[in-house]
Amino acid sequence: MADTQNEAVKAVKEVKVKAEKPPKAPKPEKAPKVKGMRIAYERRKALYAYGFLAIWIVGSLYFFIRPLFVSLWYSFNKTEVTLGHMGTTFIGIQNYIDAFRKDTEYTEALLAVLSNTLWQTPLIIIFSIFIAVILNQKFKGRTFARAVFFLPVIIATGPVISIINGDMDTSGYSGGAEAFSTMFETDMTGALLNFLGVYNISDKVTDLISTVTSNVFNLVWDSGIQIIIFLSALQNIPVSAREAASIEGATAWEFFWKITIPYISPMIVTNLIYTIVDSFIDPSNGVMTIVLQEASGWNHGYSAAMAWAYFAIVIIALCIVLPILNKFVYYEV
Repeated sequence: MADTQNEAVKAVKEVKVKAEKPPKAPKPEKAPKVKGMRIAYERRKALYAYGFLAIWIVGSLYFFIRPLFVSLWYSFNKTEVTLGHMGTTFIGIQNYIDAFRKDTEYTEALLAVLSNTLWQTPLIIIFSIFIAVILNQKFKGRTFARAVFFLPVIIATGPVISIINGDMDTSGYSGGAEAFSTMFETDMTGALLNFLGVYNISDKVTDLISTVTSNVFNLVWDSGIQIIIFLSALQNIPVSAREAASIEGATAWEFFWKITIPYISPMIVTNLIYTIVDSFIDPSNGVMTIVLQEASGWNHGYSAAMAWAYFAIVIIALCIVLPILNKFVYYEV
């Protein structure tokens, strides 16, 4: 009996002890493994950016930088086409000497381009500012007027410009296209004077009228980009400046010179650079024509020397103009 009672007491004590012990905490579940790249998000974005840039870098190195240095090397060599490659014979700066001392056609064309750029660039800048100020006003048909002045930039590429210039062979048109090209004929003034019976009154007057009208056509034709840039600059002039000027009683003339010109002066420098470069690289100017003719005749060394000399002159012109203009530019801080 005593043994049975002792066992019962032990059993009760064991139950109490088990009841007093806290239950064991469950083991934490292991986090599932995430499949994919173990790279931080910012690092991954940087890699994507470098991947896209790599395409541009490779293309620039292969299609621009490499040909640039090859042409520079050709300019110091006499080149001849051989089987499988371009043969070169190093002659130093002889190609440059021949271009400036022996080739009178090249020097005359170079002087003509420089003189034309010297007087055409200010005219294009002034005309672009004038037209941009007008197009910035509120009037009916403003969008159409803007499109008209920007239209030459759109159509002056590909076969359209070939038709306008009368180059029917390279444009791919024949037959009836010759009649179509007369729609864009730039000598309409001569035909009009002839129709009015005043064409042969004086050769000097006729030449003067033809020159002025032809230059006006070229002026409008070459001012599309500049007008758009000036127009965007005019639209960025703060309204507070206009209100302050009107409160002070400034006239439109004073507002133009003291508010408009300072605010758009950085864009004047931008347009000046663009106009100078655009004038120098125009394929229709004399220097570019000679360079392309020499290259077409497989005289790559001589054409490269003329092109690099021309490039150096452009850089020198910009280095002279920019420091002078930067003294008059207003940069808003």
